[in-house]
Parts: sequence; structure tokens; C-alpha cells
Amino acid sequence: MGKPKRERSLPDNEVRAKGRLIRTSPQKLNLVAQSIRGLSVERALNELEFSRKRIAVSVRKILQSAIANAENNHDLDVDQLIVSEAWVGKNLVMKRFRPRARGRVGKILKPFSEITIVVRETEES
Repeated sequence: MGKPKRERSLPDNEVRAKGRLIRTSPQKLNLVAQSIRGLSVERALNELEFSRKRIAVSVRKILQSAIANAENNHDLDVDQLIVSEAWVGKNLVMKRFRPRARGRVGKILKPFSEITIVVRETEES
């Protein structure tokens, strides 16, 4: 029995992959996401491979997951894929405290974020 299957929210030529609890601020993660938006997946993987940002390693894993989803689950051609969308959202924030002078406390916020990458198959040109 169970629930009926939910309708797919994306068109047939698009595939999504999502990374959650990524240990960086959304602002820093968005800088990496901006660098791959609109690129072909091969070029985006190269961009992330040689990026100097620490978080580019995690984004590269998520992009590879989206490519694998497209190839294995939806039978899309990997050579025709582009990164159509990449957006970033906030997630939880760990709160830590550091003792300061005269009995005060310094608040330390350790933010987490999430990223969603959508790849689309384009027609041959």
C-alpha cells in the first residue's frame, strides 16, 4: 500500500542533486556556485578541480552526483549536459562561546549551508 508516487517536479531533460550540511557559510558557498552556473559539466568539473576555495571539493562531489543521476537514472547523454541552475540556502548554525575579559562572553557562529545543482541536457548544436 503506502502513499502514491509523487509527480516529478522537473522536466524530463533535467536532473537535480542536493548537498546538505556543508560546513561553510552560504555566502562563501555561493561564490563557488556562481563560478559554475551556465557552464558545461566538463568545464564546471575543471573549474572546481582547480579552484583555490576549500569548499570546491564538496561542490565537485555534488556535481558528480548530479551527472551520475542523469546518466544512470534518466538515461541522459553526459556530453550534452550543462549546469542550468546552482543555488545555495542556509542550514543550521552551531553556536559556540569563548570567554572574554571581565566575565563577558564572545559568541562564535559556525554556519552550515546547502546547495542544489540542476543539470540539463541540451540539444546538439
